[in-house]
Amino acid sequence: MNELNFDERLFLWLNFDGGAVTDWVMSAISGAVMWIPLYLFIAWAVQRKYGWKSLLAFIVCLGLAMGLADMLCGIFKHTGLLKNLWADFPARHRPMFDVAVREAAHVVSYAHGPFGTVSAHAATTAGMGILSALAIRKRWYSWAIAFIVLLICYSRIYLACHFPQDIALGITVGLISGGAMYLLWRKLDILLKNS
Repeated sequence: MNELNFDERLFLWLNFDGGAVTDWVMSAISGAVMWIPLYLFIAWAVQRKYGWKSLLAFIVCLGLAMGLADMLCGIFKHTGLLKNLWADFPARHRPMFDVAVREAAHVVSYAHGPFGTVSAHAATTAGMGILSALAIRKRWYSWAIAFIVLLICYSRIYLACHFPQDIALGITVGLISGGAMYLLWRKLDILLKNS
C-alpha cells in the first residue's frame, strides 16, 4: 500500500465500525427525514420574527442556497446540471471506492455515486445553517445549528462517503451560497415590506 496522505489518514482515524446501532444512527443523521422538525422550527422562527411574506421569501432563498450549493458540488463530481462545466476536472473517488483506503474503511452502504470530491451534504447543510443562523440571530441557535451541521458532516465520514477535505470544501461552498442567499433574502424582505 502506498503511503497515505494526511486527508486519508485523518479519514481512517475518524471512520470506524461502531456496530449496527451506530450505523443506523449515522445513516439517519445523514438522511433528511430526521431533520423535518428542525426545518419546521426554522420556518416557525423566521415567520414569528419577520412575518409570512418574509417567510415565503426566506423559503425561496433557502431553496436557492441549497440548490446552488448542490449544483456547484456537482461540477466537481461530474453530476447534476453543471456536470460538464469543468469536464476535465479529475474527480476524486469516495473513500468507499478509493484504492488507498477502501480495504480499511468501514462502509455501511455502497448505494452512492463513485465520486465525492466536494460534499453536497456538507454544502447544503452549511448553506441552510448559515442562512438560518443569520436570519434567526439567536446565539443558542447559532451554536445548535453549527453542531448539527458538523454532526451531519461527520456522519458522511463515518459512512465512508467523503474524506475530510471533501467535507471542508463542501462547507466552504455552503457558507458562500448561504451567505449570498441571505443577502438576497434581506433585499427581498425590504422590497416586500415597502410594497
